[in-house]
Amino acid sequence: MSELAIGLADVRAARERIREYVYETNCPHSSALTGLSGCEAVWLKLENRQKTRAFKARGALNRILSLSEEERARGIVAASAGNHAQGVALGARELGIDATIVMPEGTPLAKVTATRSYGARVLLSGASYNDAAEVARQLVIDEGLTMVHAFDDPFVMAGQGTIGLEILEQRPDVDAVVVCVGGGGLISGIAVAIKELRPDVAVIGAQTERLPSMRASLEAGHIVSTAPAVTIADGIAVKTPGELTYPIVARYVDEVVTCSDEEIAAGILFLLEREKLLAEGAGAVAVASLLAGKLPHLAGKKVVAIVSGGNLDMNLLSRVIDRGLVSDGRLTELTLHLPDEPGSLARLTGILAKLRVNILEISHTRAFRNLTLNETQVDLKVETRGHDHIEEMVAALRAEGFGVLI
Repeated sequence: MSELAIGLADVRAARERIREYVYETNCPHSSALTGLSGCEAVWLKLENRQKTRAFKARGALNRILSLSEEERARGIVAASAGNHAQGVALGARELGIDATIVMPEGTPLAKVTATRSYGARVLLSGASYNDAAEVARQLVIDEGLTMVHAFDDPFVMAGQGTIGLEILEQRPDVDAVVVCVGGGGLISGIAVAIKELRPDVAVIGAQTERLPSMRASLEAGHIVSTAPAVTIADGIAVKTPGELTYPIVARYVDEVVTCSDEEIAAGILFLLEREKLLAEGAGAVAVASLLAGKLPHLAGKKVVAIVSGGNLDMNLLSRVIDRGLVSDGRLTELTLHLPDEPGSLARLTGILAKLRVNILEISHTRAFRNLTLNETQVDLKVETRGHDHIEEMVAALRAEGFGVLI
């Protein structure tokens, strides 16, 4: 190892170690994202098609394959919000090792079920990844298990870095690579692989603004922790960057931008609707940063965005789609005050019909509201064609004398 936790030789060694256990995922061109982002070309590195449907299998397998026979015999433990859990469970099953996974209590059921399906013992504990990690560390002491850290481990980081080697081979003309960031294991490994081979290629991180721990640390010049928060990008909901990952990110990563949950939902919706790809929140954040205009300086550049995972809980999917539609201006709610007289509701629906606004839900009430005696209130959920269409609808309703609240 170099003065940093890993170097290019470690990433290359990882590639040979895990080659027979993981897929070399494809990196197709996205004409839709290219047009919307203003880039010369955008390609999507599809780690949502990796084994366990996430990049985490690479680092987990590299770490497990490096264990001694004694460590394998004692068993392993990991803390994870889901994708690392599945990677560790898969690697343990492949090598006949007992695995215990500690997951936050709010982990999506799909990830818990998938982890158990690989034969791991799953314990649900705590509200966040950091809480689960504390329990995992205690199991190292109590049961003698070997920790397979989700990101702050040289072998894990090197395993994730194999994605960078593949990108340079698949897209040798790339100008920039956009990577999701949580604890920093993925971006640090990729940054080492790319910057030590092609220092001219920009490596850019994309993080949820609910937990911008890596960006805050870079701005502070040292590792800082952020307050716990709930986000649809649960796979990168990490309060504190890794002690090993942070120095690599500080040296090699060009910038880290953040996205709101609404922007991430729009990224999920874009991938589902335009690319026919299922991505979880963390998996879509790199795409979301391009869609939301967070990286205007990449206009005219050749860019690879990593779709890092596709383990989206089905119970969450409909809510994410709705959130994405709202962000895109294709779904909105509004409240109106109407005269309480015959024909008012018909006049309202007639205006919406002329504007080609589709009513999905409607609630009409006179009582229990702060209304005058000659008013009634209507709550609407409607389908629209974008933000301009919403503005046109509101203007038309107000012009007809309806009091509109959004």
